[in-house]
Amino acid sequence: MTTTIEEQLQDIPTAFSVVVLMQRQPSTISKWSDYQWEAVGVMVQGDDTPYTEMPQLVFEDGEVKRYLYGRFRLTLHADECESYYYNLISPEPRCYVVARTDDDNIPVPFLVSMSFDEVHAYIETDEQVFAVAIPAELYRWIEDFVLLHYAPEKRKKRKRDEWKEAGEKGRMHEH
Repeated sequence: MTTTIEEQLQDIPTAFSVVVLMQRQPSTISKWSDYQWEAVGVMVQGDDTPYTEMPQLVFEDGEVKRYLYGRFRLTLHADECESYYYNLISPEPRCYVVARTDDDNIPVPFLVSMSFDEVHAYIETDEQVFAVAIPAELYRWIEDFVLLHYAPEKRKKRKRDEWKEAGEKGRMHEH
């Protein structure tokens, strides 16, 4: 039995479980901080992957360490499709990791989002936002979700004001 594209799109999940990979390395940008942190990736995890509250050290090379944080629920919402759409068509589509700094000045991720509009609100409240490449599996999922839920508005041609005629009519009334 063959299915239509529309039927296939109806089976798109609205959420995925993901983990965040954070890297700590010696600071080269601040003399007041020994280390600098950055998010270096987001990876899809199955729902059966054990959840760990604390970060897990997964890589160490001298002073460079990578920690896995997770599991986060990345959920898409139909009312955010325009933001997802513009993210996907940008020159470098990104997945956003939002983190709060703990007492030891370590950024601890608490949200993963595909919507710049959503994370922009966090930027305005001084949360740290890291942008990482979108894994291929998530890119295809978001693309399918946008195809199902979003239709860009047709551009409308602006009606030009006839300023010259309006000016002449205004002058006629003055006399």
